[in-house]
Order: sequence, then structure tokens, then C-alpha cells
Amino acid sequence: MAQFVRNLAEKAPELVNAAVTYSKPRLATFWHYAKVELVLPTPAEIPTAIQSLKKIVKSAQTGSFKQLTVKEALLNGLVATEVWMWFYVSEIIDKRGIIGYDV
Repeated sequence: MAQFVRNLAEKAPELVNAAVTYSKPRLATFWHYAKVELVLPTPAEIPTAIQSLKKIVKSAQTGSFKQLTVKEALLNGLVATEVWMWFYVSEIIDKRGIIGYDV
């Protein structure tokens, strides 16, 4: 056991350097996209979002969603799934654990 701890202590700086080298370009890419995609909507974008929501409701009422192409329907399904998953993730974070959920 002592040998294992000694070897780990000797290799720790090398492992940390390798982890930093590996993660730097990936974190740079993440931050690049996060600055664009995770920004709150501006006041100018809110009316556009309201119009989009009205269009979705009208589409559901009139049945025009049946005229979507497969690509559009798949994209809409993926967006809905993403929103649904973010809801569950926020619930888990809020509850501070998965305990209490039927998983």
C-alpha cells in the first residue's frame, strides 16, 4: 500500500499536467460556444420569442404541424427533448440528488 501511495505521489504532477494539456483546447471550445449559446435573451428578442410561441400554438390548433417535413419534425422533437432534459436536470440540482425520483 505504501508503494502505491509513493508511486501515485511521484506521478501526480505528470498526471495533472497531462490533464491540463488535454482539457485546455476543449475548455476553450466550450467557452467559445457558451458565450454565444448560454446568453440570456435581450429585450429585443422577446417579441420574436412570443411570436414563435403563438405560431406553435396556432399550428397545434389548426393541425398544420402535420405538414412538416421529416427533418423539421425531427429538429422540433430534438429541441423539445432538450428542453425536457434541462427541466429534469434543474429538478435534480434543485433537490440536490436523484434520491426521491423514480429513475
